[in-house]
Amino acid sequence: MERCDVLIVGGGPAGSSCARQLTRAGCDVAILDKAAFPRDKVCTGWITPAVVRALDLDLSDYGASRTLQPFTGFQTGGMDGDLLLTDFHRTISYGIRRCEFDDYLLRRSGARLCLGRPLLTLRREGDTWVANDAIRAPVVIGAGGHFCPVARRLEAGTGHEDVIVAQEAEYQLDDRNACRIRDDQPALFFWPDLRGYGWCVRKGAYVNVGAGHLSRAGLASRVRTFAAMLRQRGMLTGPEVHPWKGHAYLLAPLSSRPLYDTGVLLAGDAAGLALAPSGEGILAAVESGLIAAETILASTQDYSRARLAVYADRIDARFGRRGRRQYASLVPDWLTAVASRVLLKSPRLTRRLIIEDGFLHLRRAPISVPESRAASA
Repeated sequence: MERCDVLIVGGGPAGSSCARQLTRAGCDVAILDKAAFPRDKVCTGWITPAVVRALDLDLSDYGASRTLQPFTGFQTGGMDGDLLLTDFHRTISYGIRRCEFDDYLLRRSGARLCLGRPLLTLRREGDTWVANDAIRAPVVIGAGGHFCPVARRLEAGTGHEDVIVAQEAEYQLDDRNACRIRDDQPALFFWPDLRGYGWCVRKGAYVNVGAGHLSRAGLASRVRTFAAMLRQRGMLTGPEVHPWKGHAYLLAPLSSRPLYDTGVLLAGDAAGLALAPSGEGILAAVESGLIAAETILASTQDYSRARLAVYADRIDARFGRRGRRQYASLVPDWLTAVASRVLLKSPRLTRRLIIEDGFLHLRRAPISVPESRAASA
C-alpha cells in the first residue's frame, strides 16, 4: 500500500497550489484525480494579477509555449444594450486555457501524481485515511471541485444550496468560425436582475462563450438566446458550436459547506469559495489551497478536528463570513432593473464596482504565506 504525508483529491489549481507549498516544505504529497492530464476543463479562463502573484507565476516561462492572452480592458453592458469600454491602457489580466494552465501547475507541484484514478472509497482506519484500499495518509485535502467526493464524505452540499450554474463552449477560431470581439477586450453582458451574466472571451486562437446565472430554471434557453444575440450582432460568425458544457459552483458568501473534519480539509470549489459577484474560482482555489497547506504545516502533525478548526477561521478572515442568505429576491424586479441600467451606463461605477472590484479584485490585499515555509524548500 502506498503511503504519503498528505493525499490531495483533485489536481486543479486548489490541489496543485496546496501540493506545491507542502512539497517545498519537505512533505511527501500525492495527488489523486480521476482525469488524465492535460484534461478538458470548462472555464472562461482568465487569471488576474492576484493569481499571478499568489502562484509566483513566471509569465515568460508559461507563455513561451501556452496561450497567454493579455487583456487591457473590458466591454460591458446589458443583454440588449450598447457596450461600454473600460480601457486601462495596460495589461490588467490574462486569458488562459485551463487544459494548459492546470497541467502546468500540476506538473510543477512536486507531488506524486496518481492520475486517471477516481476516488472510489475513503475510510478511516486508526489515525489515518485509506483511499481506494491503496493509499494511506493521515490527512486528506478535498480539492475536486463542486462535486468533490471528499466534500460528499463531509456531507457537504446535501441540503439546499444557491448554486451558480453555467454553460459554455470553447473552440478554435478558423475560416468558418470567427469572433469580432477584440482579443484584448473581453465582452461581458449582464441580465437585468444582476444575478448572472454572459461572456465572450478571445484567447489567442480560441474563443470561450457562455453564461451563468443564480437559477437553474431555463438556463439552457438563456444561454442559447445569448449566443444567438452574439451572432445577430455579428460578434460571432459561423455555425453554432456544440456541445455546450455545464458546471456549477458556490459563491463564498452563500456557501455553508463544512470546511474541515478530523484529518480532512476542503479547498476551492469543493469548499464553495468562488468570489462574488464574478464567480472567480481560480484565485479562490489558489488562496484556499495555500491556506490549507499552511494549516497542515502549522498543525505539527495533529490533525484532530479541534486543531484543524483554525482553517475555517483563516478562510473566513480571507473570504468573509460565509453562509449569508440571498436577499436579491426581496428587491422588486423593477428596482433591480433600474439599478442595473444606471450601473452599466456609468463609466465610473462600471470601472470601480464591476471591473476593478468585481472581476479584477484590485483592492484585495495580497495573501500572506509565511516566508519560513517557503524557505525550507
